[in-house]
Amino acid sequence: MLDFLYLVPIALVLGALALGAFMWALGSGQYEDLDGAAERILFDDDDHPLK
Repeated sequence: MLDFLYLVPIALVLGALALGAFMWALGSGQYEDLDGAAERILFDDDDHPLK
């Protein structure tokens, strides 16, 4: 039972850190263009062929 005195605050701190990292990622625009990278691989932007 004494373990809960250590584990609960540790879990709350880790959860707060994860929430903070997620909120930072939202604020910095990490989730703005979800389809861009998936579609960018399909198109070749090179003007000259490889030799």
